[in-house]
Amino acid sequence: MSPASHSRSRTSRYTLGAEGAMAVLLVLLPLSLGSAPTWVHGPLVVLAGLAFVLACVGAWRQHRSLHLPLLALPLGAGALLCLLQLVPLPPGLLAVLSPEAAELRDFVLVPLGLDGSRPLSMDTPATWRELARHLAYLLIFVAAVQVCRSGRSRRRLLTTLAFTGAAVSVLGLLHALLGVDKLLGVISFVHARPPLVTPFGNPNHLAAFLGLSATVSLGLALSSEGRRRAAPYVLATVLGGTGVLLSLSRGGIAFFVFGMLAFALLLLMRRAGTERVLSWRRGGAVLLCLLAVLAVGGQVASERLVAELETADSVAELRHSKLEQWPVLASVARAYPLGLGRGAFESVFPRYQTRPVINTSTHPENAVLQLATEFGVPGLLLLVVGLWGFGRLLRREGLGAAELAVLAGVAALGLHDLFDFSLELPASAVAAWVVLASVARPEDRKRAEASRGHAPLRGLAAGVALTVVALLALVPGRSTLETAEAELGALVAARAPLEEVRARGLALIDRHPADHALQDLVGLAYANAGREGAAEALAFANRALYLNPVDARAHRVAARALLNLGRRTQAFLEYRLAFEAGDRGLLWREALGRARTLAELQALTPDAAREVVQFASELQRAGRHEEALPWLAWACERFDAAPESVQLWEHEARVRLARRELAEAEAASAEVSRRAPDALSSYLLRADVLHALGRKDEALESLEALGPRFPGNVELAFTLARLQVDLGLTRRARESLQQVSPFVSNLSQRAQIFMLEAASYEREGLRTRALESWKSVVRMQPGPGAWFKVARLHESLHQFDAAARAVREGVQLLPEAQRAEGEAWVARLETAERQRVEARRRERGGSGADSILLRAMGADEDLGTVEGEEP
Repeated sequence: MSPASHSRSRTSRYTLGAEGAMAVLLVLLPLSLGSAPTWVHGPLVVLAGLAFVLACVGAWRQHRSLHLPLLALPLGAGALLCLLQLVPLPPGLLAVLSPEAAELRDFVLVPLGLDGSRPLSMDTPATWRELARHLAYLLIFVAAVQVCRSGRSRRRLLTTLAFTGAAVSVLGLLHALLGVDKLLGVISFVHARPPLVTPFGNPNHLAAFLGLSATVSLGLALSSEGRRRAAPYVLATVLGGTGVLLSLSRGGIAFFVFGMLAFALLLLMRRAGTERVLSWRRGGAVLLCLLAVLAVGGQVASERLVAELETADSVAELRHSKLEQWPVLASVARAYPLGLGRGAFESVFPRYQTRPVINTSTHPENAVLQLATEFGVPGLLLLVVGLWGFGRLLRREGLGAAELAVLAGVAALGLHDLFDFSLELPASAVAAWVVLASVARPEDRKRAEASRGHAPLRGLAAGVALTVVALLALVPGRSTLETAEAELGALVAARAPLEEVRARGLALIDRHPADHALQDLVGLAYANAGREGAAEALAFANRALYLNPVDARAHRVAARALLNLGRRTQAFLEYRLAFEAGDRGLLWREALGRARTLAELQALTPDAAREVVQFASELQRAGRHEEALPWLAWACERFDAAPESVQLWEHEARVRLARRELAEAEAASAEVSRRAPDALSSYLLRADVLHALGRKDEALESLEALGPRFPGNVELAFTLARLQVDLGLTRRARESLQQVSPFVSNLSQRAQIFMLEAASYEREGLRTRALESWKSVVRMQPGPGAWFKVARLHESLHQFDAAARAVREGVQLLPEAQRAEGEAWVARLETAERQRVEARRRERGGSGADSILLRAMGADEDLGTVEGEEP
């Protein structure tokens, strides 16, 4: 045999090396937290370049030319578009090509002195990262096409994907069986709570990857010779499909089933003549395997699946789903005909949001809109070319079961990405391009041989160049929105010099000009500087609101700056806007404490009636009764037609009671009863007013009459028990508490039962029993007040050492500035304990030692008479 023929008959070891590099990627990327971290881009580019170089050398050694399928065109053109989006453009040309980008430059960057040329991309580091990824995918795809010319290599790559998916699913099942909610018992997902704990934090991404691997493994099972060889692949299919179901991803489950059905349909369509029977057998095997997966997975996760599917069982749920964003995303695409920059969606999209959102949208969760927004019209053209290339693969003749499974799985993955963004992560993207290469390989009859070193060596040079470009692109691409905001936020939190914060902030804004959070942080630094920095703080807040019209932090910065300038009413309007934009805690944590006048409280008041009720509660809780009364009068008049107005009247009555304005409280209570005559809260308020007026028996009678109407009501029982204790009816109070004890649903209510029991025992003089009840309270709800109550009871029983321990526990729960009085109390108790011990020593030999010891231990405290109890 000649050397040339020998080289063609055996796979080159360099080609095997390329195959190994791609196999490492197929395993490494899913295990690297689903390839979500940005650090995976380095290994991705290195291994992609290595695979391409080795594949070129292998082709050169085997006298083969490199094959470039049509599907390589979208990848190469995508990389070129990324590069063009990074080219700095003069302002005039930028205004012609992208008016939105030019407007952002003029409004956000030019006032900061950043008036240089700008590219089309609104986030250049993100576009640099995307350039590196597109080049890596291109290198992987071309290398995989070359490697997959060998049937054994092709099968090994597909097997690697199939078993990787099965391994990921088994890992999740083990976590579920062991009850471990951390990955490998170590790693916790911060922003996700996946139903199935695997390296994928997002259940949709897990379902997409497992759906592709399970479909491919079933194709391998059907193309295997003999049942023994097919069994591992069938098992991998069942495991992967079970993982899809356990992910509880509705889209993932639906498109996994679609992929399986599409695979069965392709098998039936591609077989004819003498192979008709075999075709029906294989199609039936696919459906049988699908039924097995659904049976196994449904049995394991039936309850959770039903609960998850029920969340989409209403029109309102669908209306507020991902489909609601599509018109907004389409408007973004129209605003950027040449794209806003590949990867820049996360920083740009907040400008077009119309309502406050809790989570940041990193992707449109629609593959078509992703390309339309980031690449513009050229991106849609590339999508058309890609679909055309995929259609050509579907029309190929002679495809086996494994190839048909690949096409069905990739089609399901692509359709799933109409509602997700799995292909935006390297784990699913690399898997899809590698398996597509197994179908896009040149047919045997079309494998044209080239002269030694001709096309492969040129490809080798191009591959090395592209790898170097991709690696260089990762250098400017290492800056992300998260790291930039964290770096600047650390400077602001540390109160770094204002000049340092501004210099660093401008550098980061120059990299991420569309990020509103960077403007917020610099503005916050200026707001913290007092009156001198207030004007600059307002300017940064204004730019942040341009970049995100529903930015709560920008309104907060503006409010603080306006307060520094003395424009208080306008400042409180900004606080209210921050509240309406989603910063719910700011109103109670900061703004309410700074409001002084009625006008300021009115400016701070939300527009929604239910939130006004909470506003009244916070105002009352703060003890600001003097300001609360005129505000409540205004609020009751403004929201008179709202159903929540009755609660505002109730708050006024409570404030009047606290101020001992009993006539006014009775009038407000009458208004509450008129507006809500059958509400329990109206009766409870009336009872409190009667109690304050000294008509305790009448209040008790009215509350006891409510028992049959509101059986098992905990709030009613607590109010009744407090009144009964106050009237000395301690046993009846404990009976009232025992009647509702089965209806108590949380520790807070259980603690209140013990508090009221303790109060009843104290009223009877049973301090030991009261002490035990208070100990139960501190076990359920440890707090300074409860510990100090325990300490007082111990002290009253002359148990000074135990009292000191209780005081120490309570002091530990106090702020540092409030601990002095408690520490003095501890010192006094310790002194009393030492004196008691010394007295016991002196009296030990005397005749009265036993009686003194008994008194010291509190043994005779229950010997007193019980006072105030009814017969």
